[in-house]
Amino acid sequence: MVVVKMVLLPDEGEDMWHTYNIVMEGDRLRASTIRKVQQASVTGSSTSSRVRTTITIQVEAITFDTGACMLRVKGRNVEENQYIKMGAYHTVDLELNRKFTIFKEQWDSVTIERVETACDPAAHADLAAVVMQEGLAFVCLITSAMTVDRAKIVYNIPKKGKADDTQRKKALTKYYDQVMTAILRHLNFDVVKAVVIASPGFVKDQFFDHMMKNAVQTDNKLLLENKSKFVLVHSSSGFKHSLREVLEDPAVAMRLSDTKAAGETKALQQFMTLLASDPDRAYYGIKHVERANDSQAIETLLVSDTLFREPPKWMA
Repeated sequence: MVVVKMVLLPDEGEDMWHTYNIVMEGDRLRASTIRKVQQASVTGSSTSSRVRTTITIQVEAITFDTGACMLRVKGRNVEENQYIKMGAYHTVDLELNRKFTIFKEQWDSVTIERVETACDPAAHADLAAVVMQEGLAFVCLITSAMTVDRAKIVYNIPKKGKADDTQRKKALTKYYDQVMTAILRHLNFDVVKAVVIASPGFVKDQFFDHMMKNAVQTDNKLLLENKSKFVLVHSSSGFKHSLREVLEDPAVAMRLSDTKAAGETKALQQFMTLLASDPDRAYYGIKHVERANDSQAIETLLVSDTLFREPPKWMA
């Protein structure tokens, strides 16, 4: 069977999550690593040193360290190496901005789609969000699996009473202009169905008014034609963690119901509700789902990423 390789270079934290779902038991992985080497001298004494080398291992186990945002992949060495014996176990750490190569005998459609999504999340994210407060804003793309930071804007805004009103207004205008530029640069309105603008207080309203006035003055057709896609909502802060509370708001979820992320969240909520109120209509586990499928009784099928990390049947 032909083995196909793919060279990947993760440059964002979310890329490591994608990698965790791409690398599977049985794959071969080639990457740079550090190995402790023992060397004996002619006198019988030994010294140890750490050397960097490139190793190819047959993957046996993968763990994802969310805190360090890195993967630890364990397996046996399958290629001749100056420092590592054939068949010797080694653990490779996959980190951001370090290239590695994956060899698979079969790249299925789910894995290919995940690689494409990681390479260009804007091509698949139909929901975007701007979380902001005075002087701080995050522009994000939201897919069904993750939230991807696209821009962080930090601008010093003089506080009320500590500067004249003219200085404060100029600073706010420049800050709003930077947020608007980030939206135009990072959002693909041909794909995006909705843009949530969230903030405490009236920051979101003031920014949106500024952006639309600017669009009219400059005849920015992109913003004017997509004005209806913007959804203004309240958040407790302008930090990214506020997105969760915003998207869990039932009123907001209803307005975003035709996006992929909202659709999957709604399907999961419906399953949990059925499991509690009408368990005869909610099944989980491979055997029960297969029986439901044999009876053609499946209305909605939810598949966990864990399933795709298991070795495919053709390897058994």
